[in-house]
Amino acid sequence: MSPLPRLLRIEAMSSLDGERLDRGLALLTGVSRAEASRLVMAGKVRVRGVPASSGSRRLRAGDELSVELAGDEGEAGTGASAGASEPPSAAAPRALPTPLQAEVVFADAHLVVVDKPAGLVVHPGAGNSNGTLVQQLVALFPDMATAGPDSTRPGVVHRLDKGTSGLLVVARTAQAREALARQMAAHIALRRYLAVVHGELAADEGLVEAPLGRSPRDRTKIAVVEGGRPARTRYLALDRSRSAFPVTFLSCRLETGRTHQVRVHLAAIGHPLVGDDRYANRAQLLVVHEWLPGLSRPWLHATELSFRHPVSDEEMKFASSPPTELTEVLRVLGLGYRP
Repeated sequence: MSPLPRLLRIEAMSSLDGERLDRGLALLTGVSRAEASRLVMAGKVRVRGVPASSGSRRLRAGDELSVELAGDEGEAGTGASAGASEPPSAAAPRALPTPLQAEVVFADAHLVVVDKPAGLVVHPGAGNSNGTLVQQLVALFPDMATAGPDSTRPGVVHRLDKGTSGLLVVARTAQAREALARQMAAHIALRRYLAVVHGELAADEGLVEAPLGRSPRDRTKIAVVEGGRPARTRYLALDRSRSAFPVTFLSCRLETGRTHQVRVHLAAIGHPLVGDDRYANRAQLLVVHEWLPGLSRPWLHATELSFRHPVSDEEMKFASSPPTELTEVLRVLGLGYRP
């Protein structure tokens, strides 16, 4: 059986303005220049929606490229001849020949921005050794394997929970990862989430500032704990509804990035996420099951992401609309959504 095609959509940055298409493709996708030329000649590459006829054509900043990659392309290590590559380290993420489950919304030689679906784990960990987002990305961008901080989290700058959908940036080089991590720590990067929570918040906007750490009662959970890591979440109410049960539709901005931060902070002020089977109480879960039987994860979506490009210093801004399973919840609960 032939491998399934993978459609990669990427945008040429200003640094590639005037560059040959085949070389630009090699830089953006991680394939060899010869393979990039073959893809162009095979009609697998479109520039601004039009099939490219030559690898020598010049790119322009902002050109939208779509590349149809076969499942086995982009998986070989750089510089290794066929049949002579060394087996991967047991600790390194395996380059799985499975299609990328996340949508690539931007890619260049330094980083990749993806729109992650719910249900996809970001990197290997306890109980999730295969099929993670970074393993799929390493298969597509082999250079990412050496981006750090370690072999199981190559290129990881920040994370989204398995049940959270939305925007995530992953570095392709160690330099880019370190620069992006500094921006996250300095609050230069912006991460905004949409959330639907139980109950009606008393104020239309507010700040939750509470330290987070492992729960002393359940080590699989995060909790507000004395001596935990500082954490700040700002929220703004977008809409409220009592059509099925009292809920509030929020926009949340992370000023820090802790594990489960939005989920725990909102639960700590008495308003856990709708559908959150870890931090909502039993009565809340029962009412969700009755009114929203199709919701199988917390209503949380990473909708905005912005940062400075780690090499060019350009301002990068991305936005993502909630997927259908979440917008259907908004419809049922009578909540308005405007992108």
